[in-house]
Amino acid sequence: MREDVGEVTTSLHRPTTDSSRSQPVGYDSFEWQQQPPPSNGVPRSAWTRQKRRLSRWHRPYTAALILLDLISTLVASYIADAFLEKSKSGFINRSWGLFDGIELFNFFAYVVLPLGWLLLLWINGTYDRRYLGLGSEEFKRVVRTSVTVVASVSLLAFATKTDLSRGTVATVSLSALVFILLSRVGARQFLHFARRSTGHGAHRMILVGTLPEALEVYTAVTRSPAAGLIPVAIHLTDGYAAARGIETPVPVYAGRDVLSLVREVGADTIAVCGSASAEPGELRRLAWQLEGTGVDLVVAPQLTDIAGPRVHIRPIEGLPLLHVEEPTLSGPGWLIKNLMDRSAAALGLLLISPILAIIAIGIRLSDPGPVFFRQTRVGHDGRTFRVWKFRTMYVDAEERKATLEELNESDGMLFKMKHDPRIFAFGQKLRATSLDELPQLINVLKGEMSLVGPRPLPADDGDYLGDVRRRLLVRPGITGLWQVSGRSDLSWDEAVRLDLYYVDNWSLTYDLSILWRTIFVVLKRKGAY
Repeated sequence: MREDVGEVTTSLHRPTTDSSRSQPVGYDSFEWQQQPPPSNGVPRSAWTRQKRRLSRWHRPYTAALILLDLISTLVASYIADAFLEKSKSGFINRSWGLFDGIELFNFFAYVVLPLGWLLLLWINGTYDRRYLGLGSEEFKRVVRTSVTVVASVSLLAFATKTDLSRGTVATVSLSALVFILLSRVGARQFLHFARRSTGHGAHRMILVGTLPEALEVYTAVTRSPAAGLIPVAIHLTDGYAAARGIETPVPVYAGRDVLSLVREVGADTIAVCGSASAEPGELRRLAWQLEGTGVDLVVAPQLTDIAGPRVHIRPIEGLPLLHVEEPTLSGPGWLIKNLMDRSAAALGLLLISPILAIIAIGIRLSDPGPVFFRQTRVGHDGRTFRVWKFRTMYVDAEERKATLEELNESDGMLFKMKHDPRIFAFGQKLRATSLDELPQLINVLKGEMSLVGPRPLPADDGDYLGDVRRRLLVRPGITGLWQVSGRSDLSWDEAVRLDLYYVDNWSLTYDLSILWRTIFVVLKRKGAY
């Protein structure tokens, strides 16, 4: 076990004036400035405080986003100018000072409009570091900005009595929105790659709390390297003895001044975990002491696997209460989801029917027998149905399963083998490309399944008691959070956790993001066997 034994204390933070510790070197993203510990209050300029942040990855990243956004808006204006004949209508017979109609159009199309886009993107918080790199909030704010741009242009045209081409406004606004979103998706993928491969663009965190709480937060933040949160140390609030004899993934400290520990390990973020955040006055005093140091403070409450839209902060007399809403498992959203599922399934079956016929022929040539594999699965509210899949195994696969039970590589309710001898060659190709799942569109069309949801499990593999039964609150899906997060490579407990997370935090936007991620997972053939 990695360890650093200090004086045991249960205090969240003990102030110190020791500034003789050596400063960390070799961290490109961090810059320490020696200054005396601040007193309780804010004796420094609020205008300069934000410039002292230790984590600086967002500055070049934001500059790159500004450049990409500017290029996107310029390209959108050029497309309308080059391909729409009426793009200059409203400007031809107008002049403004030294500008004639054409020059006036070019000035607004290539100067005013792009700069207006950047200003509104900034006002809407699309460059706020809290929303960069993860989640959908950044993209929502970009869409909100595009609506504001259209409204602003329409208002200005009405106020100046300029007869703008509606097609030009629509073309510029939609193309600029698409280009900005695509460029930001590309920038985010580059950031995620940098975080996974080199660790650049990430936050180095110290976890403060009891050992079980700190390890739970450690597990949560390290599940996704793309999130850019790297725990580098644990500071125990209940004394070092609580960790004695326990293996930990990062060094454990106790009885240390938190700020001096931050400097020593080169961290830029302090995460206060679980019950440590509830110590009266301590968290507030820690926040005071961090003012002006450039260290970020985050609080990780004992509330896991609940997405942001369900959590609201309701301050009452200075006490911030976390209000957790119930999951939305009915209403208009579910009606829209059902309509989308059935419409997409009907259209999909119609478009891919030639592919389905070719696959059917390939299966019959590979192994005589039925083309489809029908098995009873458990669906919504525990109702059973027969799932449609292309057969990928020999006809005697079920009889041979008993002889292979000891080779099962899954730790849960499903039987999984990377090299299952019951799968014929063409069936292996179908599984690798997930083409064997296509007939499940029939189940979607019948309302037994959804495009996105927990995977349907066999009816004879368990009684669905406890947490697992909660999966049955929604219709099972062809794809889901389990599939885009590792598929067969995941443990059973992790797969159940992801399915329950989906049930508790479902939304139409989340479904669309899972469908988008499914494309790349299928192309990479990750965890498909």
